[in-house]
Amino acid sequence: MHRSRLYALLIDTPRDEADQAAAFWSAALGVRAEPYAPEPQFTSLHGGLPGLVLAVQAVDDAPRFHLDIETDDVAAETARLVGLGATPVTQWQECRVLRAPGGHLVCVLPVESAPEVFDAEARTWP
Repeated sequence: MHRSRLYALLIDTPRDEADQAAAFWSAALGVRAEPYAPEPQFTSLHGGLPGLVLAVQAVDDAPRFHLDIETDDVAAETARLVGLGATPVTQWQECRVLRAPGGHLVCVLPVESAPEVFDAEARTWP
């Protein structure tokens, strides 16, 4: 058995437009934009999506939105989602990137949230 939960919505933006996108979303949502020091390609939009992380991610690709799912077992959660119809795309650090039916990206990553949040909100899977 393993557990997982929706962790984040990422606004993927071409790298040369990321600062402008972060400023736009910050003003549009009335929230603070702040660089995420450990990973410089991310700009957090604090409080933009209560209960979840919302951030602009600078990418070398087309603009899109994608979801991050955090889990206590990346391999098991990846296998579960593949079993539901997702297809593996790539791996970045410990994150597994999948394409869901319909073409949307989903990243599966180790638990990032506070333990009490993960424990309270994660679903348990066989």
